[in-house]
Amino acid sequence: MSHSALDTTAAGGGSRTSGTSSPGVPDVGAGPSFLRVLNSEFIKFRTLFSTLMLLGATMLVLVGFGALSAWGTGTFSEAAATNPRAGAAFADQGAELALGAPTSGVLFAQLILGALGVLLMSSEFTTGMARSTFAAVPRRTPAFVAKLIVVTVTAFVLTLVGVYMAGLVALPILGTYNLPLDLASPQSIKLMLVNSLYVAAVAAIGMALGTLIRNSAGGIMSLVGLFFVAPIAFQLIPGDFFVEARKYLPGNTLDPLTAVEHVPDTLEVWQAALVLGAWVAVPVLLAGILLKKRDV
Repeated sequence: MSHSALDTTAAGGGSRTSGTSSPGVPDVGAGPSFLRVLNSEFIKFRTLFSTLMLLGATMLVLVGFGALSAWGTGTFSEAAATNPRAGAAFADQGAELALGAPTSGVLFAQLILGALGVLLMSSEFTTGMARSTFAAVPRRTPAFVAKLIVVTVTAFVLTLVGVYMAGLVALPILGTYNLPLDLASPQSIKLMLVNSLYVAAVAAIGMALGTLIRNSAGGIMSLVGLFFVAPIAFQLIPGDFFVEARKYLPGNTLDPLTAVEHVPDTLEVWQAALVLGAWVAVPVLLAGILLKKRDV
């Protein structure tokens, strides 16, 4: 099922290593075209029940945490009315808390979609399906790029839709506490777009890890270690080196990218963008190179 499109395409293309065609048989090119490979990977992606479950879980997490964050912000505003210390804290952070409600579930959504990126490639090797995939696409790179496009575009679109729906859910909740939230404001749009791009980047890193490690559990654990364990470990380990190095972890690039104003002791926006880009580009390029060199 999952490889029928590729196999049919490959069969239609036939073997053309010799560069010649039989008499009366037209030579239609060397192997399946990239668009056919991309279409095959999209069919494979959307027909797997496990994929649909993970996408549904991501949407549920985004909308659910948006609602919980809005309710928590409203409760905080009520406490601020009677507690001077809470009132001072809310005066400093209240507007940011309301603005950040729609994207409050992104940190958990990134883990789900990052794991999906890992599984998209690692499952090819653990199930043995990679043999038929790369038999249909012998150059391997088109299949790898097609998978990368499918998972990153899906992660971006799903996150963007999810955070917008979370904002729609948060609006009436915040409204009951007289807290404003404008989803059409430049800062809200920036938050939705940047968070969506960030999650797409995490999905790309996950796919690269799945390609390099070729094991689902190992790839997911590496992803969790990179985005969740390493920041905590670097914060707990004393020393100026770890304080400085913590800024360059991929999970710590999101705050500088979405901050209204630059926060001291964090990367500048352009620095954070370059660091996150490097975290995506290096593993993806390495995975693409090793995929062609290693046996299936």
